Amino acid sequence: MKFLKTLSFLVLLFSLSFLDAVRAQDSSASQPYYLVEEGDSLWGIALKFGIPQEELAQANGLTDPGQLVIGAQLILPGFPGVTGELQTREVEFGENLFSLSRKYQHSLALLTQLNRLVSPTQLYHGKNLVLKGESADSQGYTRYTLHENTSILEAAIVNGVNPWVLLQHNQVNSQWDLLPGETLFLLGGDQNGPGGLPAEIQIASLSPSRILQGSTVVLRLDSEENLELSGRLANWPLRFVAEGNSFYALQGVHALTEPGFYPLSIAGNLERGTTFSYTQMVYIGDAGYPFDPVLVVDPASIDPAVTEPENEQMLVITAPVTDKKLWQGQFISPVDALYSDCFPSRFGNRRSYNGSTYDYFHSGLDFCGQPGHNIYAPAAGRVVFSGPLTVRGNTTIIDHGWGIYSVYMHQSEILVETGDLVESGQLIGLVGATGRVTGPHLHWEIWAGGVQVDPIYWLENTFP
Repeated sequence: MKFLKTLSFLVLLFSLSFLDAVRAQDSSASQPYYLVEEGDSLWGIALKFGIPQEELAQANGLTDPGQLVIGAQLILPGFPGVTGELQTREVEFGENLFSLSRKYQHSLALLTQLNRLVSPTQLYHGKNLVLKGESADSQGYTRYTLHENTSILEAAIVNGVNPWVLLQHNQVNSQWDLLPGETLFLLGGDQNGPGGLPAEIQIASLSPSRILQGSTVVLRLDSEENLELSGRLANWPLRFVAEGNSFYALQGVHALTEPGFYPLSIAGNLERGTTFSYTQMVYIGDAGYPFDPVLVVDPASIDPAVTEPENEQMLVITAPVTDKKLWQGQFISPVDALYSDCFPSRFGNRRSYNGSTYDYFHSGLDFCGQPGHNIYAPAAGRVVFSGPLTVRGNTTIIDHGWGIYSVYMHQSEILVETGDLVESGQLIGLVGATGRVTGPHLHWEIWAGGVQVDPIYWLENTFP
């Protein structure tokens, strides 16, 4: 009897859930809706569409977030005048308002309404873009850039299409609305690429997808042309290097960067002499670095008269961007396996010295160790500095190419000299307690584009 009651309750619960889904489908005929997918949560759906979770639940008569049924039509409030299915796609690097309009065949007005846009800068890298469901998956296309003195008629003839169809597909009313350097979409092609950039650039990518304080940002542009490129991420200049048809810029994000939106801009010259520029906002998030206990050190070691000249020296040494990439694959640990996962202090930890405010941060990764323990090169490179420093103690700096440097501090003994070429895993020094320390350890830093970054990323990922 108890089993039958339980079974009856489960059948009733399923029936109610099914009826809720049917009611949602019936009531959403004249309203925008979203089809619930496996793994969805009410909170996640609300976040994707920019709707308060409470409003989403109320619009669908949901009292329990667990009532979601896969395949049910969930009404989406907050989109007046819009009907039908809505979906979201992430805004990729290299897109802008016009390219997204052309890529997904949405009018500028509709795209602006769906995404509540008041400025094109809101289309930042990684943003959830709300789209009408029937065109959320873009058709295949080929891009064509209107160069100087090229008309829409010439572009149509070159590509074998009707000029009026070309204008229609690109959400343009008249050829006079187009400017030189603008990239058009030819629907039905198979050479998809970044619509906000010239057609000569086939691939544009930006990683990681979620940029945090301490990240190493990798920007990649692929082109069969020999591009001349420059750029800037926030206040840091981007230095591009070439490898085959790919152009890379690796740039660190400072650990004390205030979380928020920052412009990423690139500019360049194509072989035919055409110039282009592009800017997209990126979001830099808070890495959540913890606060270390107050450290007591020799006051002279935190005196700006001592620290600032040494900091300037480090900036000068790590500024050059060597065109040749000397490392291959993932970096290895610079210490023996016994200590490779022993970290007295991690990168980014907020610090106070002698009771000061927490205006300092830990610029590297500390490995446990005792005087005389081995230090190894984590990757191939060239030694560009080896010697004693006041704050950093006995220090070695290795240039790995492309603006990437590794630094080894507080050594008891340095076993390489400036100018030496080193291989991955080569013994380069011994752990010590020289400079500003509270005990023996290896302080290890990675610099990218003149900025210290989290070395853990380099031990866990392959760059670029």
